Amino acid sequence: MKIYTKTGDSGQTGLFSGGRVPKNHVRVRVYGVLDEANSALGLALAFFGTPEDPFRADVDRVQNELFQLGSELATPDPSRLKMKLLDESSIQWLEQSIDRMETTLTPLKNFILPVGTPAASAVHVARTIVRRAERELVGLMAENTAENTTKNTTKNTAEQIRELPLQYLNRLSDFLFVLCRALNHAAGKMDVEWKSPKI
Repeated sequence: MKIYTKTGDSGQTGLFSGGRVPKNHVRVRVYGVLDEANSALGLALAFFGTPEDPFRADVDRVQNELFQLGSELATPDPSRLKMKLLDESSIQWLEQSIDRMETTLTPLKNFILPVGTPAASAVHVARTIVRRAERELVGLMAENTAENTTKNTTKNTAEQIRELPLQYLNRLSDFLFVLCRALNHAAGKMDVEWKSPKI
């Protein structure tokens, strides 16, 4: 596969299902931010423990699922993708993982600062990028709805954006937050509570 194609030199990029859009199109922003989140998780893994570290396996799974999600959102017609799309089982896994990690953690009573070990701090960065991806996806879904409403036509199934990706990103940010706490806990680091300034 050739790395440079020169096809994007004019500020346009191709979608998986064909067609070209500006590189600042909201759809491109969505899967671009997912790429940022995935890269941040890759950096975080550089600070993790041994290959047997169970947290590493969790992040490996998330990285692969972010690629799946990015592929789906990179095309207005996911049916043309020859791959399995994320389903409810991925959300269930995130929830079960959150519950598992929380059994070792003290329940939160206050907001905490995004600090701790290098691994936890890097995951916090990934968490905030996932939140941004979620916001961008909300924008894409709103734009898609507006376009279909303006055309005054029934939505083409191929152009619909599933609700599941949004649910997945929402749950993923929760998972990453708890993962940060679990990483700090495993390293003997305490949560640092935010001290609200008094009036």
